[in-house]
Amino acid sequence: MNRTPAPAPPEAAEPQAHPRALEPVTLVVTILLSVLGAVIGLVLITTLGIAPNTSVIGALIAMLIGRISFAALSRMRNPHRQNLVQSAISGSTFAAANSLVTPIAVPFLLGKPGLVWPMLGGAVIGLAVDSWVLYRVFDSRLLPASAAWPAGIAAAETIKAGDEGGRKAKLLGLSAVIGFVGSLFKLPMSAAGVAFLGNIWALLMFGIGLLVAQYAPSLLHTDLSADYVPHGVMIGAGLVALVQAVLLMRDRRGRKQQADEPTAPAAGPADPADDRFRPEMRTVDATRLRRGLLEGLALFLVGALLVAFAGGVAADMGGLGLVGWVALAGVAALVHQLIVGLAAMHSGWFPAFAVTLIFLIVGLVLGIPMVPLALLVGYAASTGPAFADVGFDFKAGWLLRKGAVPWHPYEMAGRRQQYIAQLVGFAVAIVVVMIAWKPFFSEGRVPPVAQVYVDTIKAGLTDTHALAMMGLWAIPGALIQVLGGSSRQMGVLLATGLLVATPQAGWLVLAALAIRVAYSRYRSRAAARTPADGATPPEEVEAPGAAADNDLALVGAGLVAGSSLNDVSQIYKAV
Repeated sequence: MNRTPAPAPPEAAEPQAHPRALEPVTLVVTILLSVLGAVIGLVLITTLGIAPNTSVIGALIAMLIGRISFAALSRMRNPHRQNLVQSAISGSTFAAANSLVTPIAVPFLLGKPGLVWPMLGGAVIGLAVDSWVLYRVFDSRLLPASAAWPAGIAAAETIKAGDEGGRKAKLLGLSAVIGFVGSLFKLPMSAAGVAFLGNIWALLMFGIGLLVAQYAPSLLHTDLSADYVPHGVMIGAGLVALVQAVLLMRDRRGRKQQADEPTAPAAGPADPADDRFRPEMRTVDATRLRRGLLEGLALFLVGALLVAFAGGVAADMGGLGLVGWVALAGVAALVHQLIVGLAAMHSGWFPAFAVTLIFLIVGLVLGIPMVPLALLVGYAASTGPAFADVGFDFKAGWLLRKGAVPWHPYEMAGRRQQYIAQLVGFAVAIVVVMIAWKPFFSEGRVPPVAQVYVDTIKAGLTDTHALAMMGLWAIPGALIQVLGGSSRQMGVLLATGLLVATPQAGWLVLAALAIRVAYSRYRSRAAARTPADGATPPEEVEAPGAAADNDLALVGAGLVAGSSLNDVSQIYKAV
């Protein structure tokens, strides 16, 4: 008797494999574009004093390469490979411009060219630890993936628009044109762009800080920077932000917090089909956050010790002074990266120059000799920008990967590949800087901020005015930061606006926030007046708030992308 065999039970779908950063085609494209990014960053930072975000450029070039049906180049049409490439080129740009060239210019301008190579070694350590810490703690309660990270949204929306086309591509393209044209007229369009993307309260304080910095000289007849008001506000807000970060590292959380901010288990759900993206889900818990920050502090201290011995700090300061210098340098590197990272996460701007200047002034107050102080400043300056840039790129990948099922393993694999791509970009940047720094410096092409550091070191502190003013203004900075809490970073963002002080940026931020609120209310009221037709299932109907947020995100991403394109186009002025 013949029996029909029972059908085999359905097997769970194999998890989708994320493209690898070291695939031959992807690696070749990554290296070539990383060289381009490093050269752009090196040229612009030493001539115009800017370090452009080249993420959008990398994404666009990867898209164009993907249209070529030759030698497997069409594989670059995959948005996740484009994400790997844009991660590498932006990493190489910021690494070359901010993390490597700026630190080594400090001892060179101080008349100590023999310390350039030790400082470069310290900068490489700072860059490596910077990116490692962000890789370990990204998407924790301190640095959640659901936060703004504006440049990351711009990169992700650019890639998605190129892949999907349609209305999304048109809206993004029109916004990018507006951003580019506005930037040609010297308007800070990226400031307007981030106002559509981040926390409203944080960006409101950012806009207020920008306006106060712009109009204080004419209305109040005072130079805030000369009186160290922005620096004092940042010190107070930064200290509170560090306390808030320590509190977020604790394991003890209430039931409500656990329900509101669930953490994805490492193994994922029992059924892979149930493992789907949820924006409130964290992939990094408090234990890993604490471990990542402590690992970072330990590595920064080791790096500071190596810089101290290579730079001869012990000869200038003695044994006890050496211990103090290493401790201060390690803590300064960690604090610098966190403050810069938090500001960038909410506003897209990172006040790396100003925060480094704060530690320089602290060093002057402590009476640190000139050469050890220069090495301290260079080491602190090597951290922060790469930390923020990796966060932008991880945000872009997080947005592009949210449709994967099962989501958690794909997200973690993609983040790992992005980190590898970033390391490739960093390696390229290190090689480019090693080759190019001597001819650039010999021609007098040095980052302007490095000259400011050296001039401040040579001038020293003639009185206690700076210390008194920073101590006084640290009080309101701390109070505002406490009022806003760790999720808004209002004090840090107010200080960022005061320190950045870009003309007209405050008006653009506040105008964009007003448009954002008005448009969201308009969409909600329009949806309330429009009756449901019953043809579309309820679960497929997009909520008015979500629809408004999506449109505003596209506009903001386009403005940021257009501004970034204009920044990169300035290369013609520098060559």
